[in-house]
Amino acid sequence: MKYQFLPHTADIKFKAFGNSIEEVFSNSALALTNIMYKEKIAKKKRKKLIIIGSDKENLLYEFLEEFLFLIETEKFLLSKIENMKINQDDEEYRLKCELIGDLGDYEIENHIKAITYNDMFIKEANGKFIAQVVVDV
Repeated sequence: MKYQFLPHTADIKFKAFGNSIEEVFSNSALALTNIMYKEKIAKKKRKKLIIIGSDKENLLYEFLEEFLFLIETEKFLLSKIENMKINQDDEEYRLKCELIGDLGDYEIENHIKAITYNDMFIKEANGKFIAQVVVDV
C-alpha cells in the first residue's frame, strides 16, 4: 500500500508508506494528487525540482506545497516521480527529483487550500517509513 486516507472532521488526512524516505515522500505526493484528481494523468511533461527544508517535516511541507504552486500557476498534475534523492547536512535537508506529469485542463475534484503542520509526522521503524499529512480543503 502506497498511502491511505484517514477520517478527519473538516480536512483530508492521509498516511503515506515507503521502504525509504524518498519513497514515502513520493507516495505523499501521489496521495496529494489523488485528492485532487482520481483518474490517470498523462506522462507528457518533465520538470526538475529542488526543495530545501530545515528538517524532514519542513522538507515534506515545502515539497507538497510546490505541487499546489505548480497546479495553480501551470496546471501541472503529477503522474510519477523519478530519481529522487534526499540528503542532509548540518544545516538543512535537500530534495532533488524529476516530476513527470501533464499540463492541462483536468477537472479538479478537491481544491486544496494549503498543506498544514497539524498532525504531520515522519517516522521510521524497522527500515520502513510512514508520513502523515493533513491538507486544508
